[in-house]
Amino acid sequence: MDLKGKTIGFGLTGSHCTFAEVMPEIQRLVDAGANIIPVISHTVATTDTRFGNSSDWQAQLRAITGNEIISTIVDAEPFGPSKKLDLMIIAPCTGTSISKLANAMTDSAVMMATKATLRNLRPVVIAISTNDGLGLNAANIAKLVATKNIYMVPYGQDAPDKKPNSLVARMELLKETCEAALEGRQLQPMLVEKYRYMQ
Repeated sequence: MDLKGKTIGFGLTGSHCTFAEVMPEIQRLVDAGANIIPVISHTVATTDTRFGNSSDWQAQLRAITGNEIISTIVDAEPFGPSKKLDLMIIAPCTGTSISKLANAMTDSAVMMATKATLRNLRPVVIAISTNDGLGLNAANIAKLVATKNIYMVPYGQDAPDKKPNSLVARMELLKETCEAALEGRQLQPMLVEKYRYMQ
């Protein structure tokens, strides 16, 4: 599926350590001709960490996409009635955001944009990044996997020796996952080793 001309909402939530992996993937989507509208959670909008300052990450998003950032529920709500988005991405998607989405909690701009996309029966692509993926959040991930119009970027354990419950998506497969999702199919294999993708 060609991404040229598609309008894609790109939600970022607070897995700050993966932002550096995600930014080049946003550029890939832009290079493929997609119009990317960045949507950020409150944590992303307000938190500086050892991985970078919020203002710097937001400046990168504006520079890559050429669009203003959506950061409030009020600004994200029109995505529903306008049917503006062809697809919504959450990358990285934290364990907290996974839990909220799986349990229908719409308390942020990212969750509102995602709810709006599902309301319009359009695909949502999730790129998980959570230390709790094989812990209590395993049940929530299972709910999302089984939910119509939700597609997962292939993911696996990133540090099974040190963090056995941790799961992280292969961010470099984001574009391919979106192309498959727009065709109504899950990119396979969905469960992979984090740093070795088996063809």
